[in-house]
Amino acid sequence: MSFFQFIFQDWRANKANPKGRAILLLFRIANFCSRRRIYYYLGAPYLIFYKILVECFFCIEIPWNVKIGKNLTLFHGQCLVMNKEVVIGENCTLRHCITIGHKQTKTGGFSGSPVIGDYVDIGSNVCIIGKIYIGDHVKIGCGSIVTKTIYDHLTVVGNPAAPMHERERVF
Repeated sequence: MSFFQFIFQDWRANKANPKGRAILLLFRIANFCSRRRIYYYLGAPYLIFYKILVECFFCIEIPWNVKIGKNLTLFHGQCLVMNKEVVIGENCTLRHCITIGHKQTKTGGFSGSPVIGDYVDIGSNVCIIGKIYIGDHVKIGCGSIVTKTIYDHLTVVGNPAAPMHERERVF
């Protein structure tokens, strides 16, 4: 994959969203700079620029070393926080006010970060924390708190997040 293919890999997925395009373009360039030591040192001024611009002006924390697959769709690019160890698959959708990261353990340390599969659709105000796996083709409803692994082809909602068919029995 060439440099231009790499940095524009999310362009089509955000065709009606110039803010999402801008944020992801800035992220992909920073991510490219962080891949090799020589690029890291040469791109250090850009990495500082990226951190200031994206965090201060867009209120988004996507560390430049996060692993994100191609065709990420970013709606309403604001209030998005990710841990640097998060892994996100291809063709995923993120909305506003999402937190994805590790959690503090009882001993004071930190757990691992989530791994999110392909074709995952995450609603607004969702919190995904802990060393968990989110399977492929999963939908996470707005306001859900996800602390346990979710298997492929499920739709989960609520606090704590549970599959829709289980929620329907409760209510």
